[in-house]
Amino acid sequence: MTGRARTALAFLAASLPMLMVSLNNLVVTNALPEISRDLSTDVAQLQWVVNGYILAFAGLLLTAAALGDRYGRRTVFLCGITLFAAGSIGCALSHSVATLVAARVLQGVGAAAVQPLSLTLVAEAAPANRRSAAIGMWGGVNGLGVALGPLVGGAVTEGMSWQWIFWVNVPVAVVAIGLVLRVITESKGRDASLDLPGMLLVTSAVTLAVWVIVQAGRAGWTSPVVVLGGAGAAALLVLFVLWERVAKAPLLPLRFYRVRAFVLSNVASLAMFFGVFGSIFFLAQYFQGPLGFSPLAAGLRTLPWTAMPMVVAPLVGPFIDRIGGGRLMTAGLLLQAGALAWIAWVARFDLDYGALVPALLAAGVGMGLVFAPTMAVVLGSVQPHEAGKASGANNTIREVGGALGIAVLTTVFHAHFVDTSDLYKLRATLLSPVDTAQAFVRGMRWVIFVGAAVVALGGVGAACIPRRRAEPAGPRPDQMPQPDRSRPDEPQPGVRAAAG
Repeated sequence: MTGRARTALAFLAASLPMLMVSLNNLVVTNALPEISRDLSTDVAQLQWVVNGYILAFAGLLLTAAALGDRYGRRTVFLCGITLFAAGSIGCALSHSVATLVAARVLQGVGAAAVQPLSLTLVAEAAPANRRSAAIGMWGGVNGLGVALGPLVGGAVTEGMSWQWIFWVNVPVAVVAIGLVLRVITESKGRDASLDLPGMLLVTSAVTLAVWVIVQAGRAGWTSPVVVLGGAGAAALLVLFVLWERVAKAPLLPLRFYRVRAFVLSNVASLAMFFGVFGSIFFLAQYFQGPLGFSPLAAGLRTLPWTAMPMVVAPLVGPFIDRIGGGRLMTAGLLLQAGALAWIAWVARFDLDYGALVPALLAAGVGMGLVFAPTMAVVLGSVQPHEAGKASGANNTIREVGGALGIAVLTTVFHAHFVDTSDLYKLRATLLSPVDTAQAFVRGMRWVIFVGAAVVALGGVGAACIPRRRAEPAGPRPDQMPQPDRSRPDEPQPGVRAAAG
Protein backbone atom coordinates (compact mmCIF):
# COMPACT_ATOMS: atom_id res chain seq x y z
CA MET A 1 0.00 0.00 0.00
CA THR A 2 1.43 3.40 -0.99
CA GLY A 3 1.90 6.13 1.59
CA ARG A 4 -0.79 8.30 0.03
CA ALA A 5 -3.31 5.44 -0.01
CA ARG A 6 -2.56 4.61 3.61
CA THR A 7 -3.03 8.28 4.58
CA ALA A 8 -6.37 8.35 2.77
CA LEU A 9 -7.53 5.18 4.53
CA ALA A 10 -6.34 6.55 7.89
CA PHE A 11 -8.38 9.71 7.25
CA LEU A 12 -11.43 7.58 6.44
CA ALA A 13 -10.93 5.41 9.52
CA ALA A 14 -10.67 8.44 11.82
CA SER A 15 -13.49 10.42 10.16
CA LEU A 16 -16.16 7.75 9.67
CA PRO A 17 -16.87 7.31 13.42
CA MET A 18 -16.91 11.10 13.82
CA LEU A 19 -19.52 11.32 11.03
CA MET A 20 -21.61 8.75 12.89
CA VAL A 21 -21.36 10.78 16.12
CA SER A 22 -22.19 14.09 14.40
CA LEU A 23 -25.16 12.51 12.68
CA ASN A 24 -26.59 11.20 15.95
CA ASN A 25 -26.38 14.58 17.64
CA LEU A 26 -29.45 15.71 15.66
CA VAL A 27 -30.78 12.52 14.03
CA VAL A 28 -33.34 11.93 16.76
CA THR A 29 -35.03 15.35 16.56
CA ASN A 30 -37.45 14.54 13.73
CA ALA A 31 -38.22 11.12 15.24
CA LEU A 32 -39.36 12.44 18.63
CA PRO A 33 -43.11 12.59 17.85
CA GLU A 34 -43.14 8.91 16.77
CA ILE A 35 -41.02 7.89 19.76
CA SER A 36 -43.48 9.73 22.01
CA ARG A 37 -46.43 7.83 20.55
CA ASP A 38 -44.66 4.45 20.56
CA LEU A 39 -43.39 4.70 24.15
CA SER A 40 -46.43 6.60 25.49
CA THR A 41 -44.37 9.39 27.00
CA ASP A 42 -44.79 13.13 27.38
CA VAL A 43 -42.65 16.03 26.17
CA ALA A 44 -41.00 16.57 29.57
CA GLN A 45 -39.62 13.01 29.56
CA LEU A 46 -38.90 13.01 25.85
CA GLN A 47 -36.50 15.96 26.04
CA TRP A 48 -34.05 13.75 27.93
CA VAL A 49 -33.70 11.54 24.87
CA VAL A 50 -31.79 14.52 23.46
CA ASN A 51 -30.39 16.00 26.67
CA GLY A 52 -29.07 12.72 28.09
CA TYR A 53 -26.82 12.38 25.07
CA ILE A 54 -25.68 16.01 25.27
CA LEU A 55 -24.89 15.88 28.99
CA ALA A 56 -22.71 12.75 28.73
CA PHE A 57 -21.03 14.00 25.56
CA ALA A 58 -20.17 17.49 26.79
CA GLY A 59 -19.18 16.41 30.29
CA LEU A 60 -16.66 13.76 29.25
CA LEU A 61 -14.87 15.33 26.25
CA LEU A 62 -11.81 16.52 28.21
CA THR A 63 -11.64 13.34 30.25
CA ALA A 64 -11.75 11.15 27.14
CA ALA A 65 -8.98 13.17 25.49
CA ALA A 66 -6.82 12.74 28.60
CA LEU A 67 -7.47 8.99 28.68
CA GLY A 68 -6.35 8.84 25.04
CA ASP A 69 -3.10 10.60 25.89
CA ARG A 70 -2.48 8.20 28.78
CA TYR A 71 -3.61 4.81 27.46
CA GLY A 72 -3.31 5.33 23.71
CA ARG A 73 -5.46 7.37 21.36
CA ARG A 74 -6.29 4.48 19.07
CA THR A 75 -7.25 2.29 22.03
CA VAL A 76 -9.59 4.87 23.58
CA PHE A 77 -10.97 5.74 20.13
CA LEU A 78 -11.87 2.07 19.56
CA CYS A 79 -13.45 1.91 23.02
CA GLY A 80 -15.52 4.97 22.14
CA ILE A 81 -16.76 3.41 18.89
CA THR A 82 -17.65 0.19 20.73
CA LEU A 83 -19.55 2.02 23.47
CA PHE A 84 -21.39 4.09 20.89
CA ALA A 85 -22.44 0.96 18.99
CA ALA A 86 -23.56 -0.71 22.23
CA GLY A 87 -25.60 2.38 23.11
CA SER A 88 -27.16 2.35 19.64
CA ILE A 89 -28.24 -1.28 20.08
CA GLY A 90 -29.70 -0.37 23.47
CA CYS A 91 -31.65 2.53 21.92
CA ALA A 92 -33.05 0.34 19.15
CA LEU A 93 -34.19 -2.33 21.64
CA SER A 94 -35.70 0.10 24.15
CA HIS A 95 -39.33 -0.43 25.17
CA SER A 96 -39.51 2.41 27.70
CA VAL A 97 -38.31 5.99 27.80
CA ALA A 98 -36.07 5.20 30.81
CA THR A 99 -34.08 2.55 28.93
CA LEU A 100 -33.93 4.77 25.84
CA VAL A 101 -32.49 7.67 27.84
CA ALA A 102 -29.96 5.35 29.53
CA ALA A 103 -28.86 4.03 26.15
CA ARG A 104 -28.56 7.58 24.81
CA VAL A 105 -26.29 8.40 27.77
CA LEU A 106 -24.10 5.43 26.81
CA GLN A 107 -24.01 6.76 23.25
CA GLY A 108 -22.89 10.12 24.62
CA VAL A 109 -20.07 8.51 26.59
CA GLY A 110 -18.80 6.79 23.45
CA ALA A 111 -19.18 9.97 21.39
CA ALA A 112 -17.06 11.90 23.90
CA ALA A 113 -14.15 9.55 23.15
CA VAL A 114 -14.67 9.63 19.38
CA GLN A 115 -15.06 13.35 18.63
CA PRO A 116 -11.82 14.91 20.02
CA LEU A 117 -9.59 11.93 19.25
CA SER A 118 -10.86 11.77 15.67
CA LEU A 119 -9.33 15.17 14.93
CA THR A 120 -6.10 14.27 16.72
CA LEU A 121 -5.74 11.05 14.69
CA VAL A 122 -6.45 12.91 11.42
CA ALA A 123 -3.79 15.51 12.22
CA GLU A 124 -1.27 12.78 13.08
CA ALA A 125 -1.97 10.74 9.96
CA ALA A 126 -1.52 13.62 7.50
CA PRO A 127 1.94 14.79 6.36
CA ALA A 128 2.85 18.23 7.70
CA ASN A 129 2.42 19.94 4.34
CA ARG A 130 -1.11 18.54 3.95
CA ARG A 131 -2.31 18.83 7.54
CA SER A 132 -4.43 21.95 7.06
CA ALA A 133 -6.08 20.40 3.99
CA ALA A 134 -6.83 17.24 6.01
CA ILE A 135 -8.35 19.34 8.79
CA GLY A 136 -10.45 21.10 6.15
CA MET A 137 -11.76 17.77 4.89
CA TRP A 138 -12.43 16.69 8.50
CA GLY A 139 -14.47 19.85 8.95
CA GLY A 140 -16.43 18.99 5.81
CA VAL A 141 -17.23 15.51 7.12
CA ASN A 142 -18.30 17.03 10.44
CA GLY A 143 -20.55 19.45 8.56
CA LEU A 144 -21.99 16.53 6.59
CA GLY A 145 -23.06 14.84 9.81
CA VAL A 146 -24.75 18.01 11.04
CA ALA A 147 -26.48 18.43 7.67
CA LEU A 148 -27.73 14.88 7.33
CA GLY A 149 -28.85 14.36 10.94
CA PRO A 150 -32.38 15.82 10.75
CA LEU A 151 -32.82 14.63 7.15
CA VAL A 152 -31.78 11.02 7.85
CA GLY A 153 -33.87 10.96 11.02
CA GLY A 154 -36.97 12.16 9.18
CA ALA A 155 -36.46 9.87 6.18
CA VAL A 156 -35.77 6.71 8.19
CA THR A 157 -38.62 7.41 10.61
CA GLU A 158 -41.14 7.99 7.81
CA GLY A 159 -39.92 5.12 5.62
CA MET A 160 -39.21 2.47 8.27
CA SER A 161 -39.37 3.11 12.03
CA TRP A 162 -37.54 5.20 14.60
CA GLN A 163 -35.54 2.17 15.81
CA TRP A 164 -33.68 2.04 12.50
CA ILE A 165 -32.04 5.42 13.06
CA PHE A 166 -30.02 3.58 15.73
CA TRP A 167 -29.62 0.19 14.02
CA VAL A 168 -27.79 1.79 11.07
CA ASN A 169 -24.96 2.77 13.43
CA VAL A 170 -24.00 -0.85 14.07
CA PRO A 171 -22.61 -1.82 10.62
CA VAL A 172 -20.92 1.59 10.37
CA ALA A 173 -19.19 0.95 13.69
CA VAL A 174 -18.07 -2.53 12.61
CA VAL A 175 -16.53 -1.18 9.39
CA ALA A 176 -14.88 1.68 11.27
CA ILE A 177 -13.32 -0.63 13.87
CA GLY A 178 -11.84 -2.80 11.11
CA LEU A 179 -10.35 0.23 9.36
CA VAL A 180 -8.91 1.67 12.58
CA LEU A 181 -7.23 -1.60 13.47
CA ARG A 182 -5.75 -1.86 9.99
CA VAL A 183 -4.43 1.61 9.23
CA ILE A 184 -4.28 3.72 12.43
CA THR A 185 -1.12 3.48 14.49
CA GLU A 186 -1.12 3.87 18.25
CA SER A 187 0.07 7.14 19.79
CA LYS A 188 0.15 8.63 23.26
CA GLY A 189 0.71 11.97 24.91
CA ARG A 190 3.69 12.74 27.08
CA ASP A 191 1.77 12.86 30.36
CA ALA A 192 2.33 9.52 32.06
CA SER A 193 -0.10 10.17 34.93
CA LEU A 194 -3.82 10.91 35.06
CA ASP A 195 -5.22 14.04 36.65
CA LEU A 196 -8.05 12.23 38.45
CA PRO A 197 -9.19 15.18 40.61
CA GLY A 198 -9.18 17.39 37.51
CA MET A 199 -11.26 14.83 35.59
CA LEU A 200 -13.81 14.60 38.39
CA LEU A 201 -14.07 18.38 38.82
CA VAL A 202 -14.34 19.30 35.14
CA THR A 203 -16.78 16.48 34.34
CA SER A 204 -19.00 17.53 37.25
CA ALA A 205 -18.72 21.24 36.37
CA VAL A 206 -19.52 20.87 32.67
CA THR A 207 -22.31 18.32 33.22
CA LEU A 208 -23.96 20.49 35.89
CA ALA A 209 -23.53 23.63 33.76
CA VAL A 210 -25.19 22.05 30.71
CA TRP A 211 -27.97 20.64 32.88
CA VAL A 212 -28.59 24.11 34.36
CA ILE A 213 -28.65 25.66 30.88
CA VAL A 214 -31.18 23.09 29.69
CA GLN A 215 -33.35 23.64 32.78
CA ALA A 216 -33.18 27.42 32.36
CA GLY A 217 -34.78 27.16 28.94
CA ARG A 218 -37.84 25.56 30.60
CA ALA A 219 -37.99 26.83 34.18
CA GLY A 220 -36.55 30.33 33.69
CA TRP A 221 -33.20 31.81 34.62
CA THR A 222 -34.38 33.03 38.03
CA SER A 223 -35.88 29.73 39.22
CA PRO A 224 -34.26 28.39 42.44
CA VAL A 225 -33.02 25.19 40.81
CA VAL A 226 -31.27 27.16 38.06
CA VAL A 227 -29.74 29.72 40.43
CA LEU A 228 -28.46 27.09 42.86
CA GLY A 229 -27.29 24.80 40.08
CA GLY A 230 -25.48 27.68 38.35
CA ALA A 231 -23.74 28.59 41.61
CA GLY A 232 -22.70 24.97 42.06
CA ALA A 233 -21.33 24.75 38.52
CA ALA A 234 -19.38 28.00 39.01
CA ALA A 235 -17.93 26.74 42.29
CA LEU A 236 -16.82 23.48 40.69
CA LEU A 237 -15.22 25.39 37.82
CA VAL A 238 -13.30 27.61 40.25
CA LEU A 239 -12.09 24.53 42.13
CA PHE A 240 -11.02 22.97 38.82
CA VAL A 241 -8.97 26.06 37.87
CA LEU A 242 -7.35 26.21 41.32
CA TRP A 243 -6.45 22.53 41.12
CA GLU A 244 -5.06 22.80 37.60
CA ARG A 245 -2.68 25.55 38.77
CA VAL A 246 -0.92 23.11 41.12
CA ALA A 247 -1.45 19.75 39.38
CA LYS A 248 1.75 18.06 38.17
CA ALA A 249 0.10 16.73 35.01
CA PRO A 250 -2.92 19.02 34.49
CA LEU A 251 -5.91 17.81 32.50
CA LEU A 252 -6.10 21.20 30.79
CA PRO A 253 -2.88 23.26 31.00
CA LEU A 254 -3.87 26.80 31.97
CA ARG A 255 -1.04 28.20 29.84
CA PHE A 256 -3.26 27.45 26.84
CA TYR A 257 -5.26 30.48 27.94
CA ARG A 258 -2.22 32.72 27.70
CA VAL A 259 -2.18 32.07 23.93
CA ARG A 260 -4.39 34.67 22.26
CA ALA A 261 -5.08 32.54 19.19
CA PHE A 262 -6.32 29.63 21.33
CA VAL A 263 -8.56 31.82 23.49
CA LEU A 264 -10.10 33.80 20.63
CA SER A 265 -10.72 30.74 18.46
CA ASN A 266 -12.66 29.20 21.35
CA VAL A 267 -14.61 32.43 21.83
CA ALA A 268 -15.45 32.33 18.11
CA SER A 269 -16.62 28.69 18.45
CA LEU A 270 -18.80 29.58 21.42
CA ALA A 271 -20.38 32.50 19.55
CA MET A 272 -21.02 30.53 16.37
CA PHE A 273 -22.62 27.54 18.05
CA PHE A 274 -24.66 29.84 20.30
CA GLY A 275 -26.12 31.74 17.36
CA VAL A 276 -26.31 28.98 14.77
CA PHE A 277 -27.74 26.12 16.84
CA GLY A 278 -30.21 28.40 18.59
CA SER A 279 -31.38 29.75 15.24
CA ILE A 280 -31.60 26.32 13.56
CA PHE A 281 -33.68 25.08 16.50
CA PHE A 282 -36.36 27.69 15.79
CA LEU A 283 -35.99 27.59 12.02
CA ALA A 284 -36.87 23.87 12.07
CA GLN A 285 -40.05 24.71 14.00
CA TYR A 286 -40.77 27.54 11.54
CA PHE A 287 -40.67 25.13 8.60
CA GLN A 288 -42.91 22.56 10.33
CA GLY A 289 -45.22 25.12 11.99
CA PRO A 290 -46.16 28.30 10.07
CA LEU A 291 -44.90 27.01 6.70
CA GLY A 292 -46.55 23.61 7.19
CA PHE A 293 -43.86 21.21 5.93
CA SER A 294 -43.53 17.59 7.08
CA PRO A 295 -40.44 16.56 9.11
CA LEU A 296 -38.74 15.11 6.01
CA ALA A 297 -39.66 18.10 3.84
CA ALA A 298 -38.41 20.47 6.54
CA GLY A 299 -35.11 18.56 6.73
CA LEU A 300 -34.68 18.81 2.97
CA ARG A 301 -35.28 22.56 3.07
CA THR A 302 -32.53 23.13 5.63
CA LEU A 303 -29.95 21.48 3.34
CA PRO A 304 -28.91 24.70 1.52
CA TRP A 305 -27.65 25.84 4.92
CA THR A 306 -26.48 22.68 6.63
CA ALA A 307 -24.98 20.92 3.59
CA MET A 308 -22.82 23.82 2.38
CA PRO A 309 -20.08 23.30 5.02
CA MET A 310 -19.28 19.85 3.60
CA VAL A 311 -18.64 21.57 0.24
CA VAL A 312 -16.86 24.67 1.50
CA ALA A 313 -14.73 23.30 4.37
CA PRO A 314 -12.57 20.94 2.24
CA LEU A 315 -12.01 23.75 -0.30
CA VAL A 316 -10.91 26.13 2.44
CA GLY A 317 -8.42 23.74 4.07
CA PRO A 318 -5.52 24.22 1.62
CA PHE A 319 -5.76 28.03 1.97
CA ILE A 320 -5.67 28.23 5.77
CA ASP A 321 -1.88 28.61 5.96
CA ARG A 322 -1.81 31.03 3.05
CA ILE A 323 -4.63 33.36 4.10
CA GLY A 324 -4.65 32.83 7.85
CA GLY A 325 -7.17 30.98 9.99
CA GLY A 326 -8.26 34.11 11.85
CA ARG A 327 -9.11 35.97 8.64
CA LEU A 328 -11.13 33.06 7.29
CA MET A 329 -12.99 32.70 10.59
CA THR A 330 -13.78 36.42 10.60
CA ALA A 331 -15.15 36.29 7.06
CA GLY A 332 -17.21 33.20 7.83
CA LEU A 333 -18.69 34.54 11.07
CA LEU A 334 -19.60 37.91 9.59
CA LEU A 335 -21.15 36.21 6.54
CA GLN A 336 -23.05 33.90 8.89
CA ALA A 337 -24.29 36.85 10.95
CA GLY A 338 -25.40 38.73 7.85
CA ALA A 339 -27.26 35.67 6.55
CA LEU A 340 -29.06 35.19 9.87
CA ALA A 341 -30.11 38.83 9.90
CA TRP A 342 -31.33 38.39 6.31
CA ILE A 343 -33.48 35.40 7.34
CA ALA A 344 -34.95 37.34 10.26
CA TRP A 345 -35.67 40.36 8.05
CA VAL A 346 -37.64 38.47 5.36
CA ALA A 347 -39.39 35.90 7.58
CA ARG A 348 -43.22 35.88 7.39
CA PHE A 349 -45.84 33.29 8.25
CA ASP A 350 -46.80 32.95 4.56
CA LEU A 351 -43.32 33.34 3.05
CA ASP A 352 -42.48 31.47 -0.15
CA TYR A 353 -39.57 29.11 0.64
CA GLY A 354 -37.60 30.25 -2.40
CA ALA A 355 -37.08 33.67 -0.80
CA LEU A 356 -35.02 31.99 1.96
CA VAL A 357 -32.70 29.98 -0.26
CA PRO A 358 -30.07 32.73 -0.94
CA ALA A 359 -29.81 33.51 2.78
CA LEU A 360 -29.58 29.81 3.67
CA LEU A 361 -26.80 29.29 1.13
CA ALA A 362 -24.87 32.31 2.47
CA ALA A 363 -25.25 30.99 6.03
CA GLY A 364 -23.91 27.60 4.93
CA VAL A 365 -20.89 29.14 3.20
CA GLY A 366 -20.17 31.17 6.33
CA MET A 367 -20.32 28.06 8.50
CA GLY A 368 -17.97 26.24 6.14
CA LEU A 369 -15.46 29.08 6.38
CA VAL A 370 -15.36 28.69 10.17
CA PHE A 371 -15.18 24.93 10.83
CA ALA A 372 -11.76 24.00 9.43
CA PRO A 373 -9.86 27.24 10.24
CA THR A 374 -11.05 27.08 13.85
CA MET A 375 -9.65 23.61 14.38
CA ALA A 376 -6.44 24.50 12.52
CA VAL A 377 -5.94 27.54 14.79
CA VAL A 378 -6.72 25.53 17.94
CA LEU A 379 -4.25 22.76 17.06
CA GLY A 380 -1.68 25.25 15.80
CA SER A 381 -1.75 27.07 19.14
CA VAL A 382 -0.43 24.13 21.17
CA GLN A 383 2.33 21.57 20.97
CA PRO A 384 1.63 18.42 18.90
CA HIS A 385 1.35 16.09 21.89
CA GLU A 386 -1.30 18.40 23.39
CA ALA A 387 -3.64 18.21 20.40
CA GLY A 388 -6.10 15.92 22.19
CA LYS A 389 -6.46 18.28 25.14
CA ALA A 390 -6.90 21.30 22.88
CA SER A 391 -9.46 19.49 20.73
CA GLY A 392 -11.36 18.33 23.83
CA ALA A 393 -11.46 21.89 25.20
CA ASN A 394 -12.78 23.28 21.91
CA ASN A 395 -15.43 20.58 21.52
CA THR A 396 -16.59 21.23 25.09
CA ILE A 397 -16.94 24.94 24.35
CA ARG A 398 -18.92 24.16 21.21
CA GLU A 399 -21.37 21.89 23.06
CA VAL A 400 -21.84 24.42 25.87
CA GLY A 401 -22.34 27.17 23.28
CA GLY A 402 -25.02 25.20 21.44
CA ALA A 403 -26.93 24.37 24.63
CA LEU A 404 -26.59 27.95 25.90
CA GLY A 405 -27.80 29.35 22.57
CA ILE A 406 -30.98 27.26 22.58
CA ALA A 407 -31.72 28.13 26.23
CA VAL A 408 -31.05 31.88 25.97
CA LEU A 409 -32.84 32.27 22.65
CA THR A 410 -35.80 30.32 24.03
CA THR A 411 -36.00 32.98 26.74
CA VAL A 412 -35.92 35.70 24.07
CA PHE A 413 -38.66 33.85 22.21
CA HIS A 414 -40.85 33.71 25.33
CA ALA A 415 -40.49 37.44 25.80
CA HIS A 416 -41.84 38.21 22.31
CA PHE A 417 -44.34 35.41 21.81
CA VAL A 418 -47.42 34.42 23.79
CA ASP A 419 -46.95 32.22 26.87
CA THR A 420 -45.19 29.13 25.48
CA SER A 421 -43.00 28.01 22.61
CA ASP A 422 -44.75 24.64 22.31
CA LEU A 423 -46.56 24.64 18.96
CA TYR A 424 -48.67 21.66 19.95
CA LYS A 425 -50.09 23.54 22.95
CA LEU A 426 -50.59 26.67 20.87
CA ARG A 427 -52.91 24.84 18.50
CA ALA A 428 -55.18 24.16 21.46
CA THR A 429 -55.48 27.85 22.46
CA LEU A 430 -58.09 30.33 21.29
CA LEU A 431 -55.67 31.86 18.81
CA SER A 432 -56.51 31.35 15.15
CA PRO A 433 -53.94 29.49 13.03
CA VAL A 434 -52.94 32.77 11.37
CA ASP A 435 -52.57 34.57 14.70
CA THR A 436 -50.51 31.67 16.04
CA ALA A 437 -48.24 31.67 12.98
CA GLN A 438 -47.78 35.45 13.13
CA ALA A 439 -46.96 35.30 16.84
CA PHE A 440 -44.43 32.54 16.27
CA VAL A 441 -42.71 34.44 13.45
CA ARG A 442 -42.57 37.59 15.57
CA GLY A 443 -40.78 35.72 18.35
CA MET A 444 -38.52 33.86 15.91
CA ARG A 445 -37.37 37.09 14.23
CA TRP A 446 -36.18 38.46 17.58
CA VAL A 447 -34.43 35.15 18.29
CA ILE A 448 -32.52 35.14 15.00
CA PHE A 449 -31.56 38.82 15.24
CA VAL A 450 -30.05 38.15 18.69
CA GLY A 451 -28.28 35.06 17.35
CA ALA A 452 -26.88 37.12 14.47
CA ALA A 453 -25.54 39.72 16.91
CA VAL A 454 -23.74 37.07 18.98
CA VAL A 455 -22.20 35.50 15.85
CA ALA A 456 -21.04 38.94 14.68
CA LEU A 457 -19.33 39.51 18.04
CA GLY A 458 -17.53 36.22 17.51
CA GLY A 459 -16.36 37.56 14.14
CA VAL A 460 -14.94 40.66 15.84
CA GLY A 461 -13.05 38.41 18.26
CA ALA A 462 -11.70 36.25 15.43
CA ALA A 463 -10.41 39.38 13.68
CA CYS A 464 -8.05 39.88 16.64
CA ILE A 465 -6.37 36.48 16.18
CA PRO A 466 -2.73 37.21 15.31
CA ARG A 467 -1.53 36.05 11.92
CA ARG A 468 1.61 33.92 11.96
CA ARG A 469 3.73 33.28 8.96
CA ALA A 470 3.61 29.70 7.74
CA GLU A 471 6.82 27.80 8.34
CA PRO A 472 8.40 25.26 6.02
CA ALA A 473 6.84 21.84 6.21
CA GLY A 474 8.49 19.80 8.94
CA PRO A 475 8.40 16.18 10.00
CA ARG A 476 5.27 14.48 11.25
CA PRO A 477 4.60 14.81 15.01
CA ASP A 478 5.75 11.26 15.70
CA GLN A 479 8.99 11.94 13.83
CA MET A 480 9.84 15.21 15.57
CA PRO A 481 12.87 15.54 17.87
CA GLN A 482 12.38 15.33 21.61
CA PRO A 483 11.71 18.70 23.27
CA ASP A 484 14.09 20.49 25.53
CA ARG A 485 12.83 19.44 28.97
CA SER A 486 14.27 22.59 30.52
CA ARG A 487 11.82 24.67 28.45
CA PRO A 488 8.54 22.72 28.54
CA ASP A 489 6.42 25.58 27.25
CA GLU A 490 8.50 26.17 24.14
CA PRO A 491 6.48 25.28 20.99
CA GLN A 492 8.00 22.76 18.61
CA PRO A 493 8.96 23.50 15.01
CA GLY A 494 6.07 23.65 12.59
CA VAL A 495 3.42 23.68 15.31
CA ARG A 496 2.12 27.21 14.79
CA ALA A 497 1.99 27.26 11.02
CA ALA A 498 -1.80 27.53 10.85
CA ALA A 499 -2.39 29.42 14.08
CA GLY A 500 -3.55 32.68 12.57
